[in-house]
Amino acid sequence: MDRTPPSSADRSGAIHRFRSELRTWRTRQGLTQRALAERVRFSRETVAAVESGRRYGSHEFAVRCDEVLGTGGCLAALWPQVAAEQLAADGRRGPRFAVAGLDQIPAPPVARRDARDPEAVVAAIDELRELIGQVLGGQPEADLPPHPSGERSGRP
Repeated sequence: MDRTPPSSADRSGAIHRFRSELRTWRTRQGLTQRALAERVRFSRETVAAVESGRRYGSHEFAVRCDEVLGTGGCLAALWPQVAAEQLAADGRRGPRFAVAGLDQIPAPPVARRDARDPEAVVAAIDELRELIGQVLGGQPEADLPPHPSGERSGRP
């Protein structure tokens, strides 16, 4: 299962509709939460938490429920909207399933270095130190102690 939704879960969006559809289809088929959980190979607690809004589902959960409940893909069709709402609710982490369109953004090309070339390894380490320093809000390059070889580095 994916993340816990905020306590003020939106009652009108795709997440609410997903929860409602899941419960409707489950009860229409005459299944308990436990019976559905066994068939989709998730825990009963997971089914209950998704239906009640205590947790988000996952794309895999939606697909398995569609198959077991015979929804014709109703839940999986809602999933891109659910994932977008989940992403908006928790900007720090995205859903485990890529939202339509976001997975099509090409990654910048990465220059490959020969790991057998000591200068390439040192350059890569220096780049990593710089990135780590930026992420951690670390010291500027000038404040770093000199490297034993005479070069500046992040290590004494």
